[in-house]
Parts: sequence; C-alpha cells; structure tokens
Amino acid sequence: MRVLVLWPPHVPSYFNAGHHLPVFSVAAYLRTEGHQVDALDAGALNQTWKELADRLHQGRYQAVVIVNEYDVVEGVRRAADYARALLPDALLVTVGRLSYQNPGWFRSLDLDAVVVSGDYEAGTAAALRWAQAGRPETERLPGVYLRRPGGWQQPSAPGHWLPAEQWALPDVSEIPYAAYENLYRTDENKFCGIPERRELVVPIARGCPVGCSFCDVPPMQGLRERRLTVERTVDYIRDSFTRQPFEYVAFYAPTFTLNRSWVRDLCTALAAEPRRYPWKCATTLHHLDEELVEAMSAAGCIRISVGVETFEENAEAGLPRVKRQAEQRTEEVARWCRTHGIELNCFVIVGLPGTTPEGARHTMTAVKALGARVRPTLYTPYEQMHADMTERQLSSYNRQTFADPDEVRATTGREPAEFLALLHGGDDYQTPATGRIPTAGAGQSR
Repeated sequence: MRVLVLWPPHVPSYFNAGHHLPVFSVAAYLRTEGHQVDALDAGALNQTWKELADRLHQGRYQAVVIVNEYDVVEGVRRAADYARALLPDALLVTVGRLSYQNPGWFRSLDLDAVVVSGDYEAGTAAALRWAQAGRPETERLPGVYLRRPGGWQQPSAPGHWLPAEQWALPDVSEIPYAAYENLYRTDENKFCGIPERRELVVPIARGCPVGCSFCDVPPMQGLRERRLTVERTVDYIRDSFTRQPFEYVAFYAPTFTLNRSWVRDLCTALAAEPRRYPWKCATTLHHLDEELVEAMSAAGCIRISVGVETFEENAEAGLPRVKRQAEQRTEEVARWCRTHGIELNCFVIVGLPGTTPEGARHTMTAVKALGARVRPTLYTPYEQMHADMTERQLSSYNRQTFADPDEVRATTGREPAEFLALLHGGDDYQTPATGRIPTAGAGQSR
C-alpha cells in the first residue's frame, strides 16, 4: 500500500523530539512489511493546512496513519477530516499516546482504525493488513478498534509488544532535525533539547517497572523492559553521524540506567570509538551510583535527567518507593555529577497531589542551589479523561494550565495561579551543556 505516516500541523505547548519519533519508526517498520511509505512531521515543519491538503491529494495514498499526542488533539481531528475529504477511499488510522490513554474519544472522529495497545508498529501494520484483505467484517484485531458499518468493533485482545530485534530504527534522512534544533533554541522554554546543537535521538528501550502512577509508560510499553543491543545502538549512532551534522546523542528510554551492565558495555563501546559522541539520557535517582556516573562521563555523557518530582514529605506516599527521600538522594547525585562534569537536569512536578506552592518552590530552589537545572511540569491527571469529552476539554490537558481549576481549589485550598506562577515565572539558569558539545566538524577526534 502507498502510505503516509503523519504528525498533523499544530502549535506545540511542549516539544520533545523523542515524542515525534514514532512517525519515523512506524514508517520504517511498515517498509519492512512491503509498503511504500512517506513520513511527514507537519507540526515541526510549521506546515499550513493548504500544504497538507496538497500533499494528500497529490500523494494518492491508500492509507494515512495519523500520530496522535496529548498536545495535538485539534490537529488529529482536522487531519482526519482533510484526509477523508481528499482521499475518501483511503484507510485512516490513528496511533499514539492519547489513543492509548483515552481510546474511546477517537471513535467520535472520521477514522477507520484506532490503535489502542501494544507497540505502535504492530497495531498499525495489523490495520493495514486488514485493509489489504478487503476489510472483512468478521475479523477483529489485537490492540485495534475497527470501524464497521454498524459501529466500532473492540480489539480481539491486547496489542502485541515487539521484541527489540524487530524494531525498525528511523531513517534520519527524513526526520526534520534542523526544525527540531530550532524548537530547542530557547532554553528558557525548558524543553528537553540542548540549544544551538543538532540532536540525534536514539530510541534504545521500551517498558519500565518503576510504576509511577502519573506515567503512561508501563501501561503503554509494559513493566518488562526491552532494549536494543549495544552493537546495534553504536552502529546506528556511527552511521547517523556520517549522514547528517549531528553534534550530540539523546538516548530515548524510560529508565536509561535500569540495566546497569548494558550501560557499562555501552560506555566501554563509546569510549573505544575514534570519534567522541557527547550524549544525554534520562533515568531515576535510584538507578545511579558514583561509579556509574563516572563511567558515563568518561564515555561522553554531558547531561543526566532524573525525576525528582518533589521534596515534600506529605507527597511521598503517592510516589514509588525508589522515588522517596528525594532531597537527600538528589544532593548525593548532584555531587557526583558536579565532580564528573555532568549537568543534572531535575524534573519537578508542580501541583502534585499532597504538595503546596511553598513546597514546590522549596524543591525548585533547593535543586538550583545544587547547581542543577530545574525542568518543571504541571501535574496532569490523565486518568480523568473520558470518551465523552469535547475536543476543547481534552485539549485542556496540556501540562501548562489546569484542566479543572475548581478542582485544584477544592483539593488544595489554594488558587491555581499560585502553582502556575512557579511554572511560568521564568528562570535565569543557563545550561552549560551547549559549551560542552563541539560544533559539527570541530573537536570530534581524540
């Protein structure tokens, strides 16, 4: 089939290149299934709806796969409407984090299939095989809602999780990394990238056993981690750096240091490379020690991101055991990072149940006093979303304003503005990471 995998046009409230990577991972996987596939991140490219309409009409696609996200609700609905008008016979599929969290809402859109569990690639490929078979009315698919003449058919079973050796790594030649670099240019936005340097995202792992109640990874990817081999990881980095002027690597994994022996092997492999690759990762405070931090630094690590969440004791009961006593542990990890020249980036959740504006301010101030970077985000109760929401209600779960200000007042006794001031009040921190990454073509050899 001739397929377009699409991230719709939209204005982002937050940007993480790793969240956009499924456009290109799904496209790469579908090619292994024999499909002719185009991949388009119309959001990052700031494309107009006219440009997308032209692409749909001229492409004559037999299937359009629309990647959904918490941040792009309006874009998914409108992209589906455009695709249906311009390609009335095409199969329209959506897949992404939001359809896994609130699958029922998508059945209100003009779609043919909604992937709701398992790996994105497996569900999307199954929907395309169903279409190629003539859309048989009696067939049901694991992890996929299918539209029938009489209504929607539920999945036959949970979706499939693919072993890591079956993942198709994205083709860097079609990913708009220059546009991503531009979105990271203003560090005050507290996006995940490093300003003024070209990032290569390497998706190395899926699944996480830590079990944070506010995290969507376990239900989406499973509690058992799946991970690429070190050899395949380094081969992908090496090949990508020869194809584009990348300057650092972002390892995309829920908990990068969960498998300590794998990390040690990766550090050994990277340290042996004739070219030095600066890199960053995200993990937990619990899964770090000084020996590992030192090895990571020697292998090129320049930033470690960790989920501090909060230092307020009243909120610790709602956190996994490995995330409690965060203040003491953060001080320890920050000391190791300072000693070994790594920037520590701390995720802090503002408005977490059991916390106060004063407690969130204390957490942020204490992190800054340790010389670390604060990356605040707003607590967002995604579990409260439901199928009957309006598009506007669903888009209010944007992590930058409260979806229900009255609930905040009722549960905390405080005004939402007190929390929002912490999130949007500004920060004069300047990341040292940019200066630690040579520009393309400079200082790359040992």
